Amino acid sequence: MDMKRSCTLCGGAVMLLLLLLGHMTTALEVPLDPKVLEGLPQPPTIMHQSLKDYIIDPRENIVIHCEAKGKPHPSFSWTRNGTHFDVEKDSKVVMKPNSGTLVIDISGEKAEAYEGVYQCIARNEHGSAMSNNIVIRQSRSPLWSKEKIEPITVQRGMSLVLQCRPPAGLPPPIIFWMDNNFQRLPQNSRVSQALNGDLYFCNVLMEDTRNDYICYARFPHTQTIQQKQPINVNVLDIEAMNDTVLAAFLNGSDFWGDSPSGERAPTFMNPPGTHSTTMVLKGDTLQLECIADGLPTPDISWSKVNGDLPSGRFSFHSFQKTLKITEVTEADGGDYRCLAKNRLGSNHHIITVVVRAAPFWISAPQNLILAPKESGMLTCQAEGNPKPTVTWSVNGIPIENSHKDPSRKIENGNIILSDVQTGSSSVYQCNASNEYGYLLANAFVSVLAEPPRVLTPPNHVYSVVTNSRALLDCASFGSPLPKITWFKDSQSIVDGDSYIIHKNNTLEINVARPLNSGKYTCIASNSLGNKENHVYLEVKEATRIIRQPGYKVVQRNSMAVFECKVKHDPSLFPSMIWLKDNMELPDDTRFEVGSDSLTIHDVREDDEGNYTCIRNTTLDQDSANAILTVVEATPTPPIIMEQPDPPTDLELTDQRERSVQLTWTPGDENNSPIQLFLIQYEDSLHEPGVWVNMTEVSVTSTTAHLELSPYVYYSFRVLALNDVGLSEPSAPSRQYRTNPARPDGNPSDVEVIGTSPDSMTITWRELTGLELNGPGLQYKVSWRQKDLDQQWTSLTLANVSQYVVTGTPTFAPYEVTVQAVNDYGSGPRPEVVLGYSGEDLPNVAPENVKVSVQNGTVAEVRWDAVPLSTVRGQLNGYKVSYWKMRSLHKQDPEPVKPQELIFHGSEPEGLLIGLHPYSQYTLNIRAFNRKGDGPTSSNHIFETPEGVPGPPADLKIQNLNLDSLIVKWVPPVEYNGHLTGYLLKYQPINKTDELGPLKELLLPANETNITLENLKHSTHYKFYLNAMTIKGSGPIVTKEGFTMVDEAMTSKQVDIATQGWFIGLMCAIALLILVLLIVCFIKRNKGGKYPVKEKEDAHQDPEIQPMKEDDGTFGEYSDTEDHKPLKGSRTPSNGTVKKDDSDDSLVDYGEGGDGQFNEDGSFIGQYSGKKEKDTAEGNESSEAPSPVNAMNSFV
Repeated sequence: MDMKRSCTLCGGAVMLLLLLLGHMTTALEVPLDPKVLEGLPQPPTIMHQSLKDYIIDPRENIVIHCEAKGKPHPSFSWTRNGTHFDVEKDSKVVMKPNSGTLVIDISGEKAEAYEGVYQCIARNEHGSAMSNNIVIRQSRSPLWSKEKIEPITVQRGMSLVLQCRPPAGLPPPIIFWMDNNFQRLPQNSRVSQALNGDLYFCNVLMEDTRNDYICYARFPHTQTIQQKQPINVNVLDIEAMNDTVLAAFLNGSDFWGDSPSGERAPTFMNPPGTHSTTMVLKGDTLQLECIADGLPTPDISWSKVNGDLPSGRFSFHSFQKTLKITEVTEADGGDYRCLAKNRLGSNHHIITVVVRAAPFWISAPQNLILAPKESGMLTCQAEGNPKPTVTWSVNGIPIENSHKDPSRKIENGNIILSDVQTGSSSVYQCNASNEYGYLLANAFVSVLAEPPRVLTPPNHVYSVVTNSRALLDCASFGSPLPKITWFKDSQSIVDGDSYIIHKNNTLEINVARPLNSGKYTCIASNSLGNKENHVYLEVKEATRIIRQPGYKVVQRNSMAVFECKVKHDPSLFPSMIWLKDNMELPDDTRFEVGSDSLTIHDVREDDEGNYTCIRNTTLDQDSANAILTVVEATPTPPIIMEQPDPPTDLELTDQRERSVQLTWTPGDENNSPIQLFLIQYEDSLHEPGVWVNMTEVSVTSTTAHLELSPYVYYSFRVLALNDVGLSEPSAPSRQYRTNPARPDGNPSDVEVIGTSPDSMTITWRELTGLELNGPGLQYKVSWRQKDLDQQWTSLTLANVSQYVVTGTPTFAPYEVTVQAVNDYGSGPRPEVVLGYSGEDLPNVAPENVKVSVQNGTVAEVRWDAVPLSTVRGQLNGYKVSYWKMRSLHKQDPEPVKPQELIFHGSEPEGLLIGLHPYSQYTLNIRAFNRKGDGPTSSNHIFETPEGVPGPPADLKIQNLNLDSLIVKWVPPVEYNGHLTGYLLKYQPINKTDELGPLKELLLPANETNITLENLKHSTHYKFYLNAMTIKGSGPIVTKEGFTMVDEAMTSKQVDIATQGWFIGLMCAIALLILVLLIVCFIKRNKGGKYPVKEKEDAHQDPEIQPMKEDDGTFGEYSDTEDHKPLKGSRTPSNGTVKKDDSDDSLVDYGEGGDGQFNEDGSFIGQYSGKKEKDTAEGNESSEAPSPVNAMNSFV
């Protein structure tokens, strides 16, 4: 079968399936979930294995990993150094259950005994898979060889090398130099450690003399450190020494330097000479080193001959003496120049870098699943330097030594399989090797015959937001590979336009819209059967910030408020996150986050910054930001700020077909920082003299990359903006003309409007200005009736935005496209818009109208829906007209203007509310569409039951005599049934508006007045009246009235109050009280006793002391303790005085606790009269008789 096939990607935790394309089948991983594909056979696949180079720690057990999967589960065996390794015969070796992993116990054994090359074989009845060759080597940390190190003597200014030469370890040790105190020796551009561990001195100084230069080697695997014998270095200044001293000093030591130690130009110590060569493998890290002798210390620099150092992959180390390049590529080969320079001269060394490569995959072989009689190919392509040799094996046996298979042949290093048979499953190994390494890959060929299975969960719901991409999965498996077909609402989906079907059968909707919501079905089919699965797509409204935070300039210690209001899909619940300078808000109570805002109280200088509001849902998010600037609350002396000067020096660079780069020089800011630049353009071809805003550019940039449209004659200018306003425009740039091209887009807002029953109007928004792209713009309008196998009808128009199509059937669906065309070609494929031809009025009235009365004011109406075929358009709903014919308690009809209720939609029922109880109504119904109303149904009459009556029309209260009132009323306007009577309630009201007891009277329905007797005279009454029917009481009306006043009593009171003798008596009493107050004041100043003093004499208090002779104070009013209140002092603020053992106190002689004191502290409140004992005992809050109270008591 030479069918072209695509691959299927299984979702979740199941698998990846990649099958045959044409004659070749690509990678495939078989799922092993028994619930999904129980019993599916699979050859072995190595899942996990140890590294090729495995260095072991002799103190720990050896664990060599080998894990594989397959169906049935594979068995495992091992080879060692190319021969079978019998695990069961070695008691120290254990293989883990259901695994090929070996655990070797080396306790009591030498680890060297198990060194060698190991390989794991995993096999089942369908083939054998091989692991890499795993080389086991023991880590080693040998001791330093014993040696006697002679002291080194060197002349000041000469170069010096202290050799480390550590013992060879596995892996190599890490070298560092320290002193006897285990402190690292300082290194710098003069003294540094080389890559081989030696310590280099470009020139020595006198302070380099010391006897503890010690080289240490740390072996990482064993975590051990070895040290070399200390090296003693003596630095001499020979010019300052005589021959005798020098000979004694040099006795028994090596002497470095046989020439003067003066200044000299650089020479290279490592590598020596002027040229060297090094080799590096591709992908490894390259380290080049140059160490130079010289005085002063030379500076080192690096460059590549005929090229640049690789950007982003090189770095300098060891004070510029080492160049490090990571992830080496073939392009890194070549000559590198190392330059050493001081003030006496320079020298250079060339290092030639040769890049070799271990084998690497170009195309590794992939697993194949083939159906019987299918064909496929295994590819194995590898590269390297030198080019690797590629060999094939089958189930671990070289292919040339395996059994001959007529369905298999090798061409150009690839294995071609044709007409495969059931039972021919195998595992193939591809080995690519050169002198620097090898690659080994397993790939199985499994021959299966399986009906289709859809592995995507059924009824899965995908949710996306409007205008985003939607991906619907249809993961499947089968052999032969199933063909996938997609349907939406039973209609087949074709790849193209709004839908894209990927090679893995995922359905993509590039721009999802609400109309794309719904049920989708994918069907997987092959020669063995079919399988379908349903998924659902929900397209939700996008989350948008509709009120963004604005730029704020606030004064210190004031408040700043940022708004962030969002519009979102009702089914999504957006959260809000605020950031300050892209970090979380400070943990400060001054920051208050509301539901749609951020408030910063008591603003400080450190609150300045960029504030970002993020509103996100589970599907999308939107963000907006604003800048807060804090200024001083006290204004500084005014600075004259003006709008900025216009930018200058406009220049166009990087000129391309659809873009250009504009640069400029900002003008003066004029004491107000520039916030942004505004770029405008003029199209002198289409709209000369009109400048249009193009883009805004941050103040941090004076360059803008501008995207351009074809067929435009551009001129540009730039304006600057600060707090004052926009600058004047810059001088225009030179003109830049773009070439014409075919349209990039089509007209938007395409609509189909039904204008009459036999026509429709197609409208669109014309392309303008930058959208034209070239001369000769026209519109290709195409239409065809939907769901009919018709050809498109097309017409090309110019300079119009609508076209009327005539001769259409009534309200028929049409597919419409509008495509832009100019002299240079057509625009992209237009989007198909669905619309309907014109509507006609409905021609059938609703039937079987029924009314179900709920109560006196509500009725439910039902009818049979009109057939959709008779609507002759889009059914908008039904109109119910109803009107009141008459009230049932009145015989004469009361014509009322009809009311109309509109019920949108297709539901054939609705509620009539606000009806009048106990009335007769008539209604009819008609359907309507966008064209208008259809015929009206026959009239239907119904009656409403009784309800509660309306309020009495009027209520009046009339005086009859001193203790009687007449209550009159007018019956309700709306009886709403048969009146059963009236309920009258009334109650008195006193002068403080408090209500008295309520009385009720039930009155017959035929009465409209009543006389109420035996009422209190001169009293206000409140009356409540409501009418009643059998349904209950109606609304209450209220009224207030009052009985007549007793004129005789009123006159008597007035006469007493106006008599002269009464006025004279009041004046005499007031004068007497005033005299008494004056006498008390005089006696108090003379120290005489008065009633208060007499009371205190009668009730001696043990705290009272006699008058002190030394200071003349009154003992009875003094207190020897500072914390006790004075006798006769002001009372507490709460108006009370704590009583002592005496029954009397100052409170008994004053007005409550508010008695007053005169200037010398005496208490004058007692002269207003002593409280009556019975009054004080009965009511503690009663006032004592004062002059004012005494006068009031006579009134």
